[in-house]
Amino acid sequence: MTLAEKRTALIQELAPFEDPHERFQYIIDRAKGAEGLPPELRIEQLLIEGCTSNLWLYPTVRDGVCRFRCDADSLITKGIATLVCELYDGATPSEVAATDAEFLAEVGITQHLSPNRRTGLANLVSKIRAFGRHTHDASSSQ
Repeated sequence: MTLAEKRTALIQELAPFEDPHERFQYIIDRAKGAEGLPPELRIEQLLIEGCTSNLWLYPTVRDGVCRFRCDADSLITKGIATLVCELYDGATPSEVAATDAEFLAEVGITQHLSPNRRTGLANLVSKIRAFGRHTHDASSSQ
């Protein structure tokens, strides 16, 4: 599935929830079922700064595509971060670097976050896209 297809699928998944509380409850319920990171990956080097709660991002590259896993000590943070990671997971480094996560605003998520959570989310997306740029640049120079 392409990034554009994933974006559309995530929008369709979240669109039925017109009430922000219902939407966030759905995201929290999704987070409860999402796989987290093992303790050995919940380390300071993988923390995303600027977030109210602890948020860890574990980016890797396998078979030419980026893989993203995350975890947080808050269910709402973990749920939103999981949505973002799902969007970018499996994309090429150049796709990751070139794609923003504006779909979250389109479905009414970012508008209902506290300023600290919005900052954390922006930092997460920035870190993911920077990983894509760095990985693309490194593979292009070889």
